[in-house]
Amino acid sequence: MADLDALRTRWHDTLERARGTGAPDPAPYADDLLARWSEPQRRYHTTDHLAAVLDRVDVLEGYADDPDLVRLAAWFHDAVYLPDRSENEERSARLAERALPEAGLTPAATAEVARLVRLTVTHAPGDEDANGQVLCDADLAILAAPPAAYAAYAAAVREEYAFVPPDAFREGRAAVLRSLADLPRLFRTPYGEREWEGPARRNLAAELAGTAR
Repeated sequence: MADLDALRTRWHDTLERARGTGAPDPAPYADDLLARWSEPQRRYHTTDHLAAVLDRVDVLEGYADDPDLVRLAAWFHDAVYLPDRSENEERSARLAERALPEAGLTPAATAEVARLVRLTVTHAPGDEDANGQVLCDADLAILAAPPAAYAAYAAAVREEYAFVPPDAFREGRAAVLRSLADLPRLFRTPYGEREWEGPARRNLAAELAGTAR
């Protein structure tokens, strides 16, 4: 399980850099977000996933126009997560739009964070969208994990959708995998394309082969 105190520190430092002085205490916002990320229905979209995405943003920050806004988007991108609902990203973006102005962010910064959260619906940032490319690459980097870690990720996703019958899950999961495999590029940053594209393609192909059995 992720170190919650370390995550609180990361939130505090990011928010302090992104906002002006004299704003409210960051701690209640961190506590609310961490409570959301710790909800019992989560198996993959947990604090471990949050920490992993933040770690990958750190790796990719040199490609972003504003890495701290990307980090804030990472905090919010799955803050609302119910596996049986289709509007999680939109609800997460709206949460950011409510919380961040209160926490001291400017309207422009808040709008950028919310835009980035909504981008995780498609993971298809534009060619000039540096912030979006970093967030999407960080979120999708799990696809390039070593085989055992990728298998654990796939198993955790299945646990989140335990209410879906096996045949229906295989069909739906295969559709998601094919939509990813059909993308011209999974990763848009130079680092992501160099380090993660090949392993991710191999993992997707292997899982797709398994869903066909």
